[in-house]
Amino acid sequence: MTMTYVIEGSRITGPDSFWTVVGEAVNGPGGYFGRNLDSFADCLSGGMGTPDDGDFVFEWRDHTLSARALGHAETARYLERMAARAHESNRGRLREECAQAAAGLGPTLFDRLVEIVRDRSGPDTLRLL
Repeated sequence: MTMTYVIEGSRITGPDSFWTVVGEAVNGPGGYFGRNLDSFADCLSGGMGTPDDGDFVFEWRDHTLSARALGHAETARYLERMAARAHESNRGRLREECAQAAAGLGPTLFDRLVEIVRDRSGPDTLRLL
């Protein structure tokens, strides 16, 4: 039987709230399911609350609200924070991506999250409602 995890897009105001909402959707109140893009991708690989057989679906309700909240402006802020903590060999790339996002170009955090789910779990694992 397919397990459905509901992501309430109306609760997402930025990356921190996304991590909270998805963590609670999968693992209940206070649940963890990543706190950055890499750990989110790792969690999708199994062993972090989703069924081991991969038989699950994310139902992302009000995804357009999330897309706005995780748009280019928030992406630029996220990338700037990442660049400040990154190894010096990655800072230039992150700052370039940050400048692109600040200009309204390139993938947003929302785009990246959608891509991660589809790449790690399959294209039919995500329903955008």
